Amino acid sequence: MNLLPKSSKEFGSVDYWEKFFQQRGKKAFEWYGTYLELCGVLHKYIKPREKVLVVGCGNSELSEQLYDVGYQDIVNIDISEVVIKQMKERNASRRPRMSFLKMDMTQMEFPDASFQVVLDKGTLDAVLTDEEEKTLQQVDRMLAEVGRVLQVGGRYLCISLAQAHVLKKAVGHFSREGWMVRVHQVASSQDQLLEAEPQFSLPVFAFIMTKFRPVTGSALQIFELCAQEQGKPMRLESAERLAEAVRERQQYAWLCSQLYRKAGLGSVSLDLCNGDTGEPRYTLHVVDSPTVKPSRDNHFAIFIIPQGRETEWLFGMEEGRKQLAASAGFRRLITVALHRGQQYEGMDSIQAELSARVMELAPAGMPAQLQVPFLSVGGDIGVRIVQHQDRSPLSGDYVIEDVQGDDKRYFRRLIFLSNRNVVQSEARLLQDVSHRAQKKRKKDRKKHRPADTPEDLPAAPGQSIDKGYLCCEHHKAMIAGLALLKNPELLLETPLALLVVGLGGGSLPLFIHDHFPKSCIHAVEIDPSMLEVATQWFGFCQSDRMKVHIADGLDFITSLAEEEAQPHYDVIMFDVDSKDPTLGMSCPPPAFVAQLFLQKVKSILTPEGVFILNLVCRDLGLKDSVLAGLKAVFPLLYVRRIEGEVNEILFCQLHSERKLATPELLEMARALEQTLRKPGRGWDDTYVLSDMLNTVKIV
Repeated sequence: MNLLPKSSKEFGSVDYWEKFFQQRGKKAFEWYGTYLELCGVLHKYIKPREKVLVVGCGNSELSEQLYDVGYQDIVNIDISEVVIKQMKERNASRRPRMSFLKMDMTQMEFPDASFQVVLDKGTLDAVLTDEEEKTLQQVDRMLAEVGRVLQVGGRYLCISLAQAHVLKKAVGHFSREGWMVRVHQVASSQDQLLEAEPQFSLPVFAFIMTKFRPVTGSALQIFELCAQEQGKPMRLESAERLAEAVRERQQYAWLCSQLYRKAGLGSVSLDLCNGDTGEPRYTLHVVDSPTVKPSRDNHFAIFIIPQGRETEWLFGMEEGRKQLAASAGFRRLITVALHRGQQYEGMDSIQAELSARVMELAPAGMPAQLQVPFLSVGGDIGVRIVQHQDRSPLSGDYVIEDVQGDDKRYFRRLIFLSNRNVVQSEARLLQDVSHRAQKKRKKDRKKHRPADTPEDLPAAPGQSIDKGYLCCEHHKAMIAGLALLKNPELLLETPLALLVVGLGGGSLPLFIHDHFPKSCIHAVEIDPSMLEVATQWFGFCQSDRMKVHIADGLDFITSLAEEEAQPHYDVIMFDVDSKDPTLGMSCPPPAFVAQLFLQKVKSILTPEGVFILNLVCRDLGLKDSVLAGLKAVFPLLYVRRIEGEVNEILFCQLHSERKLATPELLEMARALEQTLRKPGRGWDDTYVLSDMLNTVKIV
């Protein structure tokens, strides 16, 4: 039997509800959940001795169940004569103190301030079907009557799906009247998903509007959100922010319902926030592996990414997470990244905190009572020590942090918080410093101090940095590009002029300075804060062979190109990021590869020099355009893709006839490396130059 209306407008019709209850008969109809699902929030906001008015009661058992547990001063009204007659007959003998009245809630017959609670389960939603003038006027009358019959300190408790137009109307009306507004989430989509036939894919909310005594001239407005049944309310600054917070929870519920019903939704990620502060605490990525054959124990697992390792390809890129999920052998794997600035006690506490929430993301068909495994690397949550946080006027908020790698060595990182999953600069700490940090951390644990505070490790001096070790693969490839210069085996004895645009932590120019003793380097950095960071935290220092210019790289090169006696560089390197996240290319900014500017770069490059560019471009069409533009200015163009990353290193030269086949490139790289590996030069044995050029391709 179809009891749903042909149009939502019929929800506001007396005739519709008369017909509905005649067809429905005596079987109870429960909007938005039963008493058992709602009792937590009802008992929180209604006291047993308070006088309660239930508007639009229908034939719900809610009033009866409240009565049976001690709430006996209840008056029920409904516009349908049929349902009021049914409810009177059903309750006459069993609940003599509870009354049922046929009454229009927009024109109630009660005296002012007659009740301490007005309870509404779905009635406002049923009436506010659209935003036409006639509907809004009817709702205004309804809400005005609710306000009239409530005492000061009384509460309008409205159970609703909190659709945008309903929330806007209710919150707007009562906040203008000076009432306190609280929205309380009372049912998650997972609760309904577990039913045989889910009724709603949206979560259910309770609006708790508390009537305050009017204060002349007061503009105080109070908006609160309570996301859990017994949770602490969170104060919000505006009605708009409240609506946004409700919408976020609705989107989460919709996502849960979709993930429950089907797998393979593509890339799905979400943040779980600290309930008290609203700050992100965990970032979750849901990865489905449809090719994995289902068994009892491989439905679902949670993978905790150790702190500081969320930027690695395996954890930070979609393809990496797919590989991780496939190797783990679960149908659905959720990776969990831990946010800096949050405190974590250990794996057990994280598991306890996440267990209930992640189960909302479980796939359908998972056996009941199945223990969901929590996985990690090495069984711990890793180490992240925030050394310094600051704000640059140009680059925004940034953080310097020390993290422990999988080999237990410590690494120092510069992270821009506008792009918190990208390591801007990285350097390895010397072993003795790492050891001291580890001993100090063990000592601090005994004092029960949190492990994510700046006091855990003092500001390490410059000599704590292992300057002979390059952490970034793209830096290694850029250094390998020096093998394209003439007579690479003689480079250590040859004066070299280099221009490096983009300083960051200074690892790239510092490595060149220390390993090529005849080199003279000009580094250009637009942000003076980065020079301070490089000097204080990454062991960078200027010398007679290393000069930093605080300038825009575009302006600096343009001014050089316009000089009568142009300087000429043997090597020009661009490792500069874009501050505009909307572009499909994050490195370099588009202006650095514009045709006119590339001509200026060409004019200050020696005839046999090499222009080396770090390119990070996800837009394939844009990348093709950049490569074509470079090729037009630099006829000889090699490309080296960094495995597991978006970075591509471009090696550009002026004479196409100097093109080298791969075997010749590798031979030149080996010749340079053999010179660099001589005793006393501090060369990193794990760094093989020829490996960096092994996969180079000519455009």
